[in-house]
Amino acid sequence: MSTHAGTLLIALALLCAPLVLSDFRLSLLGRFLAYAIVALGIDLIWGYTGILSLGHAVYFGLGAYCTAMFLKLEAAKGQLPDFMSWSGLTALPAWWKPFGSAWFALPASILLPMILAAALGYLTFRNRIKGVFFSILSQALSVITVTLFIGQQAFTGGTNGLTDFQTIFGHDINAPATQKAFYFATVFALVLCFLGCRALVSGRMGKILVAIRDGENRVRFAGYDPVAFKVFVYALSAGLAGLAGTLFVLQVGIVSPSQMGIVPSIEMVLWVALGGRGTLVGAVLGAVLVNALSNALSESYPDIWSYFLGLSFVVVVLFLPRGLTGWLSAAAAKTKRWPRAVGDSNIASTNASTNASTNATASTSTSTSTSTSVVENSVV
Repeated sequence: MSTHAGTLLIALALLCAPLVLSDFRLSLLGRFLAYAIVALGIDLIWGYTGILSLGHAVYFGLGAYCTAMFLKLEAAKGQLPDFMSWSGLTALPAWWKPFGSAWFALPASILLPMILAAALGYLTFRNRIKGVFFSILSQALSVITVTLFIGQQAFTGGTNGLTDFQTIFGHDINAPATQKAFYFATVFALVLCFLGCRALVSGRMGKILVAIRDGENRVRFAGYDPVAFKVFVYALSAGLAGLAGTLFVLQVGIVSPSQMGIVPSIEMVLWVALGGRGTLVGAVLGAVLVNALSNALSESYPDIWSYFLGLSFVVVVLFLPRGLTGWLSAAAAKTKRWPRAVGDSNIASTNASTNASTNATASTSTSTSTSTSVVENSVV
């Protein structure tokens, strides 16, 4: 089955999910699919380019905050948002005002993370900062961002974040019909992002990214500028994270600084690692399955569910280093080779039997000839 046919079947299955799932389960699935968009971006920079970012939740949170600011201003209906009044502000800050327009807030939820990532990427990649040093730097970005958002209570809502959204474009944001519309938008966005990333990694760009991952100096000696490619793919992954943050906050209804911390960033990397990095399908599969497993375990075993999840991580890391997709690919390859191996074994057995029969016949003929010669000599 081709990639496009498989993608189409999965998309159709997701579009039919509202027919069999309750509103609550559908909301959970929509959230998992939003996480899958983040995983696609991480797979681009880590699986294909070799850039391990441990602060990608920052871009996810920025996208969510941009959309949440628009929703909060719409809920305030021209008044000052409640948390600003509680903090002693008497007027809306100037930098909040543009977010009152969806035409500014929604594009900003993608462009702002991309601009920040491009700036950070250019400064680090130009100075050839990579590997574990870049990972530590991305963690530092996460710590700084969380501290900043918590400390600016009057402007960001502090530890509580932004919540209590009521409408979007005049429609009740919590109405089942509106939530289903958000779910369909998430499915559509995920399919488009997957196909776009597939086209990117399947072409010349994908080969260059893999070459940078395997030997950056060789790419530089070949006449390419790795900095430009790394900045581009890092900014693109940040844009995907911002888009996912927008879709997340629309369905969950809350965003807080805790969602931009180090722990969520590491969890995002684990989704890709467990699904199989370097395979876009693995990134989507890992994000959906890990979050579904976490939700199922937390419902069934609320006290010890994290131990089960941690054990599953250890098992996959130790015994499935290539992730679930790598294991499935290896199993499929073995299944394809098994009938051929059985056929080769049968052919070998048949050839051995034939050779044995031929040797036995030849031996019998030789014995007969020898006996005949002995008799003739005796007669003579």
